[in-house]
Amino acid sequence: MKIELEQNFLAQYHRNHEAVYFTPGRINLIGEHIDYNGGLVMPCAITLGTWVAIAANTDGKFRFKSLNFEAQTEVESNTIHEKNGSLWANYPIGIINEFLKDGKEINGFDFLFFGNIPIGSGLSSSASIEIATAFALNDYLDLGYDKLELIKIAKRVENDFIGLNSGIMDQFAVAMGEKNKAIVLDCETLKYKMVDVDLGKYVLAIINTNKPRELAESKYNERVEECQKALKLLKEEITLHHLCELNAEKFALHSHLIQDETILNRATHVVKENDRVHLAAKALNNGNLEEFGRLMYTSHKSLRELYEVSGKELDAVVDFCTTYHHVIGARMTGAGFGGCAIALLEKGFEEDFARHLTNYYVEKIGYPATIYISEIGNGPIKL
Repeated sequence: MKIELEQNFLAQYHRNHEAVYFTPGRINLIGEHIDYNGGLVMPCAITLGTWVAIAANTDGKFRFKSLNFEAQTEVESNTIHEKNGSLWANYPIGIINEFLKDGKEINGFDFLFFGNIPIGSGLSSSASIEIATAFALNDYLDLGYDKLELIKIAKRVENDFIGLNSGIMDQFAVAMGEKNKAIVLDCETLKYKMVDVDLGKYVLAIINTNKPRELAESKYNERVEECQKALKLLKEEITLHHLCELNAEKFALHSHLIQDETILNRATHVVKENDRVHLAAKALNNGNLEEFGRLMYTSHKSLRELYEVSGKELDAVVDFCTTYHHVIGARMTGAGFGGCAIALLEKGFEEDFARHLTNYYVEKIGYPATIYISEIGNGPIKL
């Protein structure tokens, strides 16, 4: 991809690039819908991602082009800019804004992006573009930021400039990812540890349902409110700041305080999912992929039945995986309501899996899913 990007840079800008960088996308292996309840997530970087070729210019302009989108734009340098509708270039423009606000002088650059992360699939294409831009400029201009500072800058862009009230997991995962390692992350304190993930004879299959996620904001906010109701009820008897301060055993002692079945279901998922993150880390440390796969299936069942954030598309993928002998675990990943599922698939069966899953999915849903094969990769690098 690097050579193709270099050739396209020359063709589009009529000059040579000066550097090329790659930043991955991410998946969350386990630990869903518990970050806002004080729980742990377990993301990892994937080998799909965003490439960017850059070259400084003396024109006082930032020019943004992409091999994925026809839309291109240019803005004046050393000027704070407003968000421009839903333009993809808002993400790099937002990063540059933050650098300028921080007193950095950036006089002009030409950018050419390419990404192979499916847009709107829940694999963090936006965070990948943000970190790609931040990492490239920080490295090229020697701006002096460390990775955690770049992560916080990218999160500010997502929240304040783009206007999406998301957490820090996406930026953290794509910036801090390491090959064959997962990150056990507390999104509130940013304390984390790396866990070795030796997939052995397995690969990660990422299955895009091709149903746009449309983050069903109302449903997402509804789940947050339901968890807050559960927390309030539990506080009548115990001191608690977050649901995930409880493990399943302690929760069982106090769950009688929650009479509403729906609220009880939500809280049960949260507590048990957080426990699953701990168990998953232990399984990976022990090299027990079968146990990890079992936890993936259990996680999806909970998200489907207790938290109700799955859907017929995601369920069709996971249902198929339970019948396919060369998959040892599968679950939805991300916020749900569409987007992607992941599966631990035995190497050598990629084409067979894709063919049979496609037939099953089309019969159930009416249109095909898209299957990607990935490994657990590194964070941003200069190529």
